[in-house]
Amino acid sequence: MSLIRILPDRVANQIAAGEVVERPASIVKELIENSLDAGATRVEVEFRHGGRSFIRVEDNGRGMSRDDALLSLERHATSKIREAGDLDKVLSFGFRGEALPSIASVSKFTLQTRDAGSETGTEIVVNGGKVVHVRDCGMPVGTRIVVANLFNSVPARRKFLKSDATEAAHIIHQTRLHALACPEVAFTLLEDGRLNFKSPGCPSLKDRIEEVFGRRIASELIEVAAEEGGMRLRGLISRPGVARSTRHEMITFVNRRPVDSRTLAYALLESYHAHIPKGRYPMAFLFLDIDPARVDVNVHPAKREIRFREEAKVRGFTIRAVLEALRLWQEQALPEAVPGRPVQPAAEGAGQTEPPGGQSPNLSRTAAAQRDDGSASPRPGPQTPTGRVPAAPPAEISPAGGGRARKGEAGAEPSDDAQAGTAPPATASSSARDEAGREDDRTSAPAGVDWRALGPLQGGYWLFESPRGLVILDVRAAAERVWYERLERQTRDGRVEIQQLLLPVVLELEPVAAAAVAEQREFLHAHGFVVEPFGRHMFRLEATPAWLAPEDAAVFFEEIVGLIRSGRGGGRKTSRAHDALTRAASARAAVGTSARITDAAVRRLLEDLLRCDVPHSNPDGRPTFIEISRSELARRFHKAPAPGRPDLD
Repeated sequence: MSLIRILPDRVANQIAAGEVVERPASIVKELIENSLDAGATRVEVEFRHGGRSFIRVEDNGRGMSRDDALLSLERHATSKIREAGDLDKVLSFGFRGEALPSIASVSKFTLQTRDAGSETGTEIVVNGGKVVHVRDCGMPVGTRIVVANLFNSVPARRKFLKSDATEAAHIIHQTRLHALACPEVAFTLLEDGRLNFKSPGCPSLKDRIEEVFGRRIASELIEVAAEEGGMRLRGLISRPGVARSTRHEMITFVNRRPVDSRTLAYALLESYHAHIPKGRYPMAFLFLDIDPARVDVNVHPAKREIRFREEAKVRGFTIRAVLEALRLWQEQALPEAVPGRPVQPAAEGAGQTEPPGGQSPNLSRTAAAQRDDGSASPRPGPQTPTGRVPAAPPAEISPAGGGRARKGEAGAEPSDDAQAGTAPPATASSSARDEAGREDDRTSAPAGVDWRALGPLQGGYWLFESPRGLVILDVRAAAERVWYERLERQTRDGRVEIQQLLLPVVLELEPVAAAAVAEQREFLHAHGFVVEPFGRHMFRLEATPAWLAPEDAAVFFEEIVGLIRSGRGGGRKTSRAHDALTRAASARAAVGTSARITDAAVRRLLEDLLRCDVPHSNPDGRPTFIEISRSELARRFHKAPAPGRPDLD
């Protein structure tokens, strides 16, 4: 008996469906691409229950005759290529001919279509890969496909689908991507019987972005247009200083196909390295037109990824085009700026970066504390576009300006650190300023440690002399460690200090992000963020952790949403999610602590650090301080150890 056998077509189609049909959004993607390839000027998408029970995609494209409709359900049947050489000139969205038979093998599939040469349409119903009937039907020119009971023939696949809200968000994202790819095509999206998104044909990409992402995002974009060596780059990118916490709004198209391209992504990041803070990402809606023979679109089963044959040329061209667009905007928006000089991040990046020399933008608070005791001359802090001086972290936790603080639980006792009266630098507070002013004269060394403060060092460091030698303290890393353990303890004990915002912040999120926030509201509340639904994909941020300045709430919440969306925050792995969010919170709380910190403040920070469980490193594993022994110093200067001073190394 032979051990090798040929699989039946039904089984082969179901195996192929594992590559093509990853989730309901994959079906929507394939069907929309077929509509666009058929020359449709109107595409309507409808789905219910996250797409698992019902998906309908209808268009006014060319349609198909009965014979073509039957052939379209055969494996590897396509009208877009005829021989292998055609792969070098593919400009259509689809070309493999696997989508329809794969989808039909794992659902109840209904195809209704009619071309201009037929008087009646054709209806084909397939259930789990078996043809139920083929008959005439009445319909206009175009195609209508209905997919119901997804994965009814392979129930094990249904268990791997996410919640309806998450699957719906992915469908909305795919529809929006293709709406951006073809601004001239009218798109309508219906979810559970409600109109989710409707956009007529738009004359320009910016108009479509306004329809899809809103006017606020569209207003923050500048135009890119360049041609070189048979390549053309066009689209919109964020202006200098405007950035996001994730890559989700770095959207790239190659020959109109939405793709994930490392080459284009790295080129964008490299172009923006002097214009946005490290760890932030620009917004981009870039279209690269290139000879199809110079790009391989057949390297991924779902056609999400591509490969360029000359990646270095594409990358170099993209970098030059983006840098030129940023330079032109800089010259027009800031005519007094020196040509070629990088623009400092605007309000979006305020409080998140440290300019050269270790000086943080958030100096107003620390400078005020220094002026109180006469240790520094008055100096105005940098102004934001709104004319406001951004607040810098103070010496201890307290309600941020304008907010009313309350505990996470009614009647909760103050934390041990609060009772002790010591805490790491945090957000602005008048009481903290007064306390800092009162303690500026304190000169005693930290309890249990014989370290003598020598003074600050450029770059956010502080020097101490110890019995063993020289100690260099990284102020920012130390503050991150102190904040991490404080916030971790508060979260573990359910005593997170929160502040009610005087004016709630209204946030409009992308569908996938909105679904993630809706699912993780309890998780967010446990960390001090109180969010309430406020419309379709909109939320109202009503309260934040007490250490977070209200003016920074929207930016930091976007970072948290990025963590949740990427799978590092929220979800089933609670401990890892709490750790990721606490790390982000400690990093945010420690922003600005290295900027002109006073002697009294650095001593308090050192005391708090040495009380930590893991004082030697910050949450990311970087050292908080290093010690250079006397013997090492002697070796560096080619000297013998001083007599009477034993080598303690």
